[in-house]
Amino acid sequence: MDKLREPHLREPLGEIAQCGLPCALEAMGERWSFMILRAGFNGVRHFEDFLEQLGIARNILSNRLSRLVEAGILKREHCADDRRRIEYRLTPKGIDLLPAMLALRQWGEKWELGVPANPVLCDARDGQPIAQIGIQSHDGRRLSPEDLTWRDRAELEKKPTGPALREAS
Repeated sequence: MDKLREPHLREPLGEIAQCGLPCALEAMGERWSFMILRAGFNGVRHFEDFLEQLGIARNILSNRLSRLVEAGILKREHCADDRRRIEYRLTPKGIDLLPAMLALRQWGEKWELGVPANPVLCDARDGQPIAQIGIQSHDGRRLSPEDLTWRDRAELEKKPTGPALREAS
């Protein structure tokens, strides 16, 4: 039987100010923010529609929408046909969260639901399901955790002298 080997990436964990993960978690933070984002990707734009689609309490929705706008993930715009109504639209920063959302969804299907969800997200061009979200190298190769190592940015800016050495386990 194969023993699962845990990856050891050796990131300096004390450097929290240099890590994007706490910033991302601060911006998104909790379940309702992700559910609002999911609804936004599905074309929901108005406060009342978010309420109806998500079954969320009005005060929680108001708070989460404000936080997502403040974080630059959504933007508030007046509707062209009725200036009294507000639309919430994804910003480029919000749209960039799609791969993370899909990776979390796929993880939830695999490890929590145990089955693929329906409907299935497919490529609009050929109608086939999208691949599992994974880690890719700069040239598109699929990487496993064992293929990864941390390097100082200053090293990367120097002229390369050969292949990077793998960190010893």
